[in-house]
Amino acid sequence: MKKYELVDEVLLAAGPDAVWEALLGELAGDARWWVPDNTFEPVDGAPDRVGALTRVTVHTKGVDKGGKKLRFTARTTAVERARRLALEYVEGAFRGTAEFTLTGLEDGGTRLVMFFRASPQGQLALLANLVDVGAMHTRATRAAFGRLSRLLPAAPAADTATAAPAAAPAAGGSR
Repeated sequence: MKKYELVDEVLLAAGPDAVWEALLGELAGDARWWVPDNTFEPVDGAPDRVGALTRVTVHTKGVDKGGKKLRFTARTTAVERARRLALEYVEGAFRGTAEFTLTGLEDGGTRLVMFFRASPQGQLALLANLVDVGAMHTRATRAAFGRLSRLLPAAPAADTATAAPAAAPAAGGSR
């Protein structure tokens, strides 16, 4: 059975608190920056509560565009406000884990990293023998991170002469 170990990251001009709120909002169903690829629906509480469940739907052709929908459920396993959010995929198309880490940067921005360690299940496991599911995941994650970068304002800089330009998605992929 295939197992994916993917790392995708982005350097954002916004500070860790703003990035954290945007991440939690998206997992709570705001649908602002992971759409059209993924949507999220809380099942039993806020995503920053250990034990909370979130339904994830991957829209293979985009929201409301037809195509296969992959569904799975994530349980929050660890929370460190504005630093780390860990999830375990417990049901559906994937089994494994995801972890988001946020690191404050000297310029006031944030490095956001998603670690995805999971195995496809059921029909997706069969499909994974024909298509590169890992590359599809990285494409969607990088696109979402790019939308997030455009959505969030830059953190206030102490010295505007040394303020960093708007961030672009950083390198990512499998290891």
